[in-house]
Amino acid sequence: MNTTTSNHLVAIVGGSGSGKGWLAERLGRLLGEQACHLSLDSFYRDRSHLAHRLRGRLNFDTPGAIDWTGAEQALRDCQAGRDTRVPRYDFTTHSRMDADVPLQPRPLVLVDGHLLLVRAAVRRLFDLKIYLDCPPGVRLRRRMNRDVVERGRSRAEARRQFRSTVAPMHARYVESQQRWADVVLSHPFRKPDILALADRLWVLLTAASPLQTWMRIPFNSELLTLLECNDPIS
Repeated sequence: MNTTTSNHLVAIVGGSGSGKGWLAERLGRLLGEQACHLSLDSFYRDRSHLAHRLRGRLNFDTPGAIDWTGAEQALRDCQAGRDTRVPRYDFTTHSRMDADVPLQPRPLVLVDGHLLLVRAAVRRLFDLKIYLDCPPGVRLRRRMNRDVVERGRSRAEARRQFRSTVAPMHARYVESQQRWADVVLSHPFRKPDILALADRLWVLLTAASPLQTWMRIPFNSELLTLLECNDPIS
């Protein structure tokens, strides 16, 4: 665990549709002003120079699809307590929008991404690494629902992309990241695993600011309530 910096980075890793964003939102709800959220998805490379018909054919599930220089800089800024700027990515056009958005880091920075742990230099920045283990059928259902509702794609397009690139790249790059996880949450989440996560988060919280011992029990209870009913859609 990294104890030399002012803020603590928490990696939330798993395949597409495993519930990374959902978990970040739930943890943010619990942690309140102690946490902020950053997504690796914001750092997809800009593809505006390509014809639109070519953009949708790209493989977005390989490490090469990510602007790692920008992502690592933002993570290091957050770790050091420095304000940073985050790109805005448009998934319908596969390009970056004009203006970045400012991010003011909090004591716990929740970072979600399917490839967060593949690069050693980035992996070493995290104080806590969570891996979401979710069956492919569940991930496909959630991804199709998201892509149709939020990204304007047909169910056939979403299914084709999942089978042609998402699933093969999951097997190649995502699954192996589980070996570096401090906590593994398997679908459906089990109480012992949630409590193991609560233990890890409590250590980071008490390192960030003193907390009274009596708060530990309600903290565990609230985390269990938030996570035991887990049917995220993204």
